[in-house]
Amino acid sequence: MDNNQTRRNFLQKSIAAGIGLSLLDPATAAAFAKKPKINLGLVTYQWGKDWDLPTLLKNCEASGLLGVELRTEHAHGVESSLSANERKEVKKRFKDSPVTCLGYGSNYAYHYTDQAEVRQNIEGTKEYLKLCKDIGATGIKVKPNGLPAEVSKEQTIAQIAKSFNEVGKYASDLGQLVRVEVHGKLTQQLPNMKAIFDQVTEKSVKVCWNSNDQDLMAPGLEANFNSVKKWLGDTVHIRELNEGKYPYQELMNLFVEMNYKGWILLEARTTPADRVAAMREQLDIFNTMLANAK
Repeated sequence: MDNNQTRRNFLQKSIAAGIGLSLLDPATAAAFAKKPKINLGLVTYQWGKDWDLPTLLKNCEASGLLGVELRTEHAHGVESSLSANERKEVKKRFKDSPVTCLGYGSNYAYHYTDQAEVRQNIEGTKEYLKLCKDIGATGIKVKPNGLPAEVSKEQTIAQIAKSFNEVGKYASDLGQLVRVEVHGKLTQQLPNMKAIFDQVTEKSVKVCWNSNDQDLMAPGLEANFNSVKKWLGDTVHIRELNEGKYPYQELMNLFVEMNYKGWILLEARTTPADRVAAMREQLDIFNTMLANAK
């Protein structure tokens, strides 16, 4: 056997062992090796909201969900009010942990008719982008939250896009991303999100797919997904994979097909008695869906 063949066999066995599938034949292992690098992480929306930072890191590590988006105003207390030394401590905690701090989940939005409120949200975004940089994270989650009836849709879409461009430029200068959650009445409809991003010029501004029921509106999931695919960033939000009727297997198929490399983040809404066990269960379901993706 030549050296190249020997090396291929070694890599195949290593990959299989790494995913707990050491009994896979070489052909199957090689096929699995071609799967994109997609990881499951956690949004601290409900399941992590009352955990302080050490507990959050411990529970993420125990569950195997090794990436986290920190939600605002939760018990872990990672806010812009932190001092320089406190920010260094947060950064060190993540550095010493296998858990990746992906960034910050804010409620900043830019659809308001009151321009002072829009400005307040833009400046707040900038403050938290500085926080993200200081703690070693990679970006902030923001959102549009609607299309006010008292002004034209076109005007609000242009205003949102202009705001994204401003915070996106600021983020780029800091080496950060602005992740736009597909969110809000009307703005969570993919044609409206596409209309916003058609006017976004900053490459640091990305779509954060949010797994809404509106994704299934005509012309359907695949067409809606493809309409914003070129703007998709490195984070995606899902709910529990075994709850509701959202076609998560079809969604995973689409991400695998595009060779997505990023984080699928669990934004769980149920109230299990043992959240760490529930996180492990979601990881098992997730890995099965990835293995089954076509």
